[in-house]
Amino acid sequence: METLPDWPEGKHATLRVVPMPADANYYGDVFGGWIMSHIDVAGAIVAAQLAQGRVGTVAVNAMQFRQPVGVGDLLAFYAEITRVGTTSVTVRVDVFAQRRLIGDIVKVTEATLTYVAMDEAGKKRKLPTA
Repeated sequence: METLPDWPEGKHATLRVVPMPADANYYGDVFGGWIMSHIDVAGAIVAAQLAQGRVGTVAVNAMQFRQPVGVGDLLAFYAEITRVGTTSVTVRVDVFAQRRLIGDIVKVTEATLTYVAMDEAGKKRKLPTA
């Protein structure tokens, strides 16, 4: 079990959330799809900031669930851009959980997603240049 003494040093969480009973199965394990939707939101935040506007998810390139997440765990989603293309951006999202808001901090999920910049009509557009 990968245990950290604190949240990842030098990084700021893009999103933080606590799952509730409605987000879990009978045993209190949070649904993977619920976690995936929050990963997509966290990734889209940094992609949209870079794109200076609308983005759409075009691929979930990789995803690995390392440990279960329980109701009451505080989840922190750390998103960072790993690749920038002409119209698309690839984002890595690492998810850490603090067990029951006060316990150990562990990495629970990691994913890589690709987003494409879109115009108002939903058509692909070029990313702004710096």
